[in-house]
Amino acid sequence: MAKLQKSIDKRNALVKATIELVNNNGFHATPMSKIAKMAKVSPATIYLYFENKQDLVNKTYIDVKAEYTKYAFETYKGDMTVEEGFKLIWNRIADFKLKECENAMFLAQCDNTPMIDEQSRQEGIKHLQPLLDLWTRGKKEGIIKPISDYLLYAYAINPLSFLMIIQKRGAFQLDKTHLDEAYQSAWNSIKVIK
Repeated sequence: MAKLQKSIDKRNALVKATIELVNNNGFHATPMSKIAKMAKVSPATIYLYFENKQDLVNKTYIDVKAEYTKYAFETYKGDMTVEEGFKLIWNRIADFKLKECENAMFLAQCDNTPMIDEQSRQEGIKHLQPLLDLWTRGKKEGIIKPISDYLLYAYAINPLSFLMIIQKRGAFQLDKTHLDEAYQSAWNSIKVIK
């Protein structure tokens, strides 16, 4: 059991080092040797867990995406109204992005780079299924605009990444009023105006 835990700890250290180095240096300026050094393992150890740098980054992306969506949907119930469900999920996403800033920054970088392969992107999208299902229901009920889920995500969720980044830079401090205004803007951007 101790050997298994040591193995898990090494893999987790590699994932954590990857996130930190990619956030600070970008994908291309993050060699495997730096990841190994920061994780305090030999470079050869990486290859016990990952095939190569691409595999390491893809699996880190999927791990972080799974953690992010688990948190986002943890208290969501499928029988909530569309507006209640969206508000809950949106606020949980905002909470994650502001509390788990390093992980959220890593996901934001992954969303804006060709480094993540298409198979891993599709796996990441699967983790968002409860939100996509809520939007499908909202479209059927005439509550959510009948537009692409990518556009819905771009208008309703992506602005949170921008707010997280400017807060991290110290340019803006989000308080409850700002978050309420941001939520209202997100909801207004995707709901059908009656």
